Amino acid sequence: MSNYNTFTDEAASVISANGPTWSAINPESVARMRLQNRFKTGLDVAKYTAKIMREDMAAYDADSSQYTQSLGCWHGFIGQQKMIAIKKHLGNTKRRYLYLSGWMVAALRSDFGPLPDQSMHEKTVVAGLIEELYTFLRQADARELGGLFRQLDAAREAGDSAKAAEVQNQIDNFETHVVPIIADIDAGFGNEEATYLLAKKMIEAGACCIQIENQVSDEKQCGHQDGKVTVPHADFLAKIRAVRYAFMELGVDDGVIVARTDSLGAGLTKQIAVTNEPGDLGDQYNSFLDGDYIESADDIANGDVVVKANGKLLKPKRLPSNLFQFKKGSGEDRVVLDCITSLQNGADLLWIETEKPHVGQIAGMVNRIREVVPNAKLVYNNSPSFNWTLNFRQQVFDAWEAEGKDVSSYDRANLMSVEYDESELSAEADRRIQNFQKDASREAGIFHHLITLPTYHTAALSTDNLAKGYFGDLGMLAYVEGVQRKEIRQGIACVKHQNMAGSDMGDDHKEYFSGDAALKASGKDNTMNQF
Repeated sequence: MSNYNTFTDEAASVISANGPTWSAINPESVARMRLQNRFKTGLDVAKYTAKIMREDMAAYDADSSQYTQSLGCWHGFIGQQKMIAIKKHLGNTKRRYLYLSGWMVAALRSDFGPLPDQSMHEKTVVAGLIEELYTFLRQADARELGGLFRQLDAAREAGDSAKAAEVQNQIDNFETHVVPIIADIDAGFGNEEATYLLAKKMIEAGACCIQIENQVSDEKQCGHQDGKVTVPHADFLAKIRAVRYAFMELGVDDGVIVARTDSLGAGLTKQIAVTNEPGDLGDQYNSFLDGDYIESADDIANGDVVVKANGKLLKPKRLPSNLFQFKKGSGEDRVVLDCITSLQNGADLLWIETEKPHVGQIAGMVNRIREVVPNAKLVYNNSPSFNWTLNFRQQVFDAWEAEGKDVSSYDRANLMSVEYDESELSAEADRRIQNFQKDASREAGIFHHLITLPTYHTAALSTDNLAKGYFGDLGMLAYVEGVQRKEIRQGIACVKHQNMAGSDMGDDHKEYFSGDAALKASGKDNTMNQF
């Protein structure tokens, strides 16, 4: 970030050059406003954050303990508060991002009301949320810097030059709340041209990283639900190229593309791939089709489709939905082919959607991919769709049983029960959950861990607890004890909600514009002073 004095001097030079009619403009106030508005456009954000993400990817390649993390957001305020909390508790935002979940956009931001994760929501809402998130993150910068400017003024008024120098150093070395956002474009919301147009909107809003999945756009399902339908590789690669063209057209040459495969849980395809010769990509895709080899036309019913595969005639199984079925148990092989193909054709990172959080399962697929692409890296969904408690307790149960340890006191099917919460098995399961991200990054090539829907669940949980007490016997004590007192004790900035909403920044501006005549809100009668 540019030096405070440099900005002041530059502004003073411009004001002086314009003569006495600009004499009421304070160069230091201009410098402060410029520092509070470092990122002028979404493209400024995308270029800045793409560089950060590329550096983090290189750091992970050198040391797998340097993995990155993010939490999903559905509102700018949520993203802002996450980054404020990270800076407060951890001191910096290094390797900590935000995730924009298409699921949460569908469920919480559509004009249609709550929708399932099936790409039915307005696609422009995705780009709008990216812009909103960065608006709130930039406002967090402006608010924190405003507080430092007031500290600087107070130190000067007190004649404390050492304190003034210390505060100015904090200003000059200020760390922004603006971090990379991994943004979900679903399956592209249409054909490759539609994908390109939406990707441009998302990048212009600030996205440095776009995640796209290999499902059929108009049949798209949530990754953890049934009925997923994939597309042949040629279709998916065209959309990857469309996103790359969008990045490059807008000058974000180091933009990041995450290629997501849903093939592990997708048993269906809408299309038989085009193939020109045995062993090409289309032929490999078709080789996974379930069906029957036939000998003659007598084996074909009206409307049946027949393809040549492995030198024979194959009649793929076609469902009443007009979809074709893949062979049972072919999911992992299809995942590996998807991932290798995507990385060889312009994708930077992979996303393998799994049905459970299991380090061994993920590592098994990644090791096969790395035989072809040694630096393959994953973004992994630490999904709330998994029952983490039950999954890990069952994993420990199975491991102990395989080791010959006595597990007769545990009911594997009922391990979620509270009766096991204090058990040795549950303690080991919790230890594995705590270390899951570290272990998976070391053993399974996971560069980035995200939770897609955390604040969907935290909002529901906190609202339930408040409503239960407030409308029950506790009345106002439910809010005071359960919310405000905790905010005060934990130093949550939002306890001064007027300040968080920009009231003090508005006062600063009024003073710049009107001087002593400014009517400010932050006087002695402001009840925020109680905090």
